Order: sequence, then structure tokens, then C-alpha cells
Amino acid sequence: MGRRVGIAVALLGLVVLAGCSASQNSGSSQAAAPAERQDAAPQVGKQTQAPGKQENAVAEPAAQNRQLVRTGSMELRAADVAGTLTRAKDAAIAQGGFTGAENLTDQRATATLRVPGDRLDAVMKAIGELPDVTVGERTVRTEDVTDQVVDVEARLANQRASVERVRGLLDRASSTSEITQIEAELTKRQGELESLQRRYDSLRGQVSMSTLTLSVSRTAEVVQGGDKAEDENFLTALGDGWGALTKAVSWLLIVIGSVLPFAVVLATPLIAYLAWRRRRKSAVTP
Repeated sequence: MGRRVGIAVALLGLVVLAGCSASQNSGSSQAAAPAERQDAAPQVGKQTQAPGKQENAVAEPAAQNRQLVRTGSMELRAADVAGTLTRAKDAAIAQGGFTGAENLTDQRATATLRVPGDRLDAVMKAIGELPDVTVGERTVRTEDVTDQVVDVEARLANQRASVERVRGLLDRASSTSEITQIEAELTKRQGELESLQRRYDSLRGQVSMSTLTLSVSRTAEVVQGGDKAEDENFLTALGDGWGALTKAVSWLLIVIGSVLPFAVVLATPLIAYLAWRRRRKSAVTP
């Protein structure tokens, strides 16, 4: 009997020990799961962040490779027109530009300046900061010609390949008629190639060098002293009135001179008729 009780107690102890070990294993596994999730979370974050950086890295060069044509215009007012124009040209030359068309008078000057495309803003800022200069209207226009440049580049490549194919046919031609026809076609395609090349060079030139149209007008000088200004205004008005009177008299003389020949021709028969009628009336009267 005592032996059976000892065996039962031993089996109960084994069951209790097995339950404790199972609970400890389950707790350790549950504690390890959040740790694994925490370790996995940063890795997921890193994986989701990397594509964003790659997209930005791809987008930035694409934005930098845009082909932009920039043109600007400025209207200036200054007392010294020639001096202001010279200083404006010096500002453009200092930034790597040069002067195109130019027209200068005492009252007004115009000039077309060509400056590097990325230096247009700097040139306009330097011109606007010139001493004794008032800036009027200032405009900048930007045109994106990237699609045009890409299109012309592709057409150039295709046209060059077409010219090379025709040249290959010319090398294999055996008869005079074939040579004549192939040469005519080759001349046509070379002309188209040169036209595309000129268009491409023009687009690239507009992108690399911006155009700045400059206009300088002379400002009116301020007269010091009110009496002097009034005297000059009176003399100016008097001179303008005398000039108007002179022009009116001259126009009147011109009109009289133009009408006088017609008046003489028309008046002669009328005078003769009136004289004849007067003689007849005196003859009838007793």
C-alpha cells in the first residue's frame, strides 16, 4: 500500500513539473515574437525608404536636363543715355555675353545683348543696380524646348542612317541610270539632313545664350527755381503761338495761290458779261 502511494506522488510531481516547463516555454516564445517584430520593423522601414531616395535621384537629373530658352527685356530711364548703355554692355560682357544689334540717339538707345542662359538673372540685376538709372518695365520669359530638341535629335539620327544607306546603294550601282537616280536621292536626303542640323544648332544656341532686349530713354532735367520755370514756360508758349501763326499765314497764301488761276479764268467771262449787259441797258434807256 505504501509503495502505491509513493508511485502516485511521484507521478503527480512529474505532471506538475511538465506544466511549469510548458508555461515557461510559451512565455519565452511570446516574448521573443515582439522582439522579432521590432527587429523586422526597421528593416521594412529601410526597404520602403530606399525606393523614395532612388526616385528623387532619378527625378533631379531629369529636371536639370530640361532645355529652356530664356529671353528678357528691360526699360531704363537715365540722364546719360550713352553712358548708361555702355555700362549695361560692360555688365553683359563681364558675365560672358556680347552685344548684338545697337541703335543710339541723344534721346533714346536700344541694344540686343546675348548672355549665357544661366547668367541672365545676374546680368539683369547688375544693370538694374547701375547708378542714376531708373528701371521701368522688366520682363523674363521662359520656354521649355526639351521635346523639340529630343525630336530633332532623333530625326537627325534617322536621317544620317538614311544617307548612309543611300551611299551604300550608290557604291553598288552598276548602270548610269541607277547612279543618276541614287545621286539625286542622296542630294535630297543630304539637304534634309543639313536643314535638321541647322534647326538643331539654332535650338541649342537659344538654350545656351539668352537674349536681353535693352531700352534706355533720356529723363527730363528738372529746372531749379519757380520763376525761371514760369519764364521758360511763357517763352515756350509764345514761341509755339508765333510758330502756329506763321504756319497759318503760309497755308493761307498757299491756298490763295492755288485758287487764283482758277478765279482769273472764271472771272474773265463773268466780267465781260456784266460789261455787255451794262452797255445794253444804257443803250435802251433814253
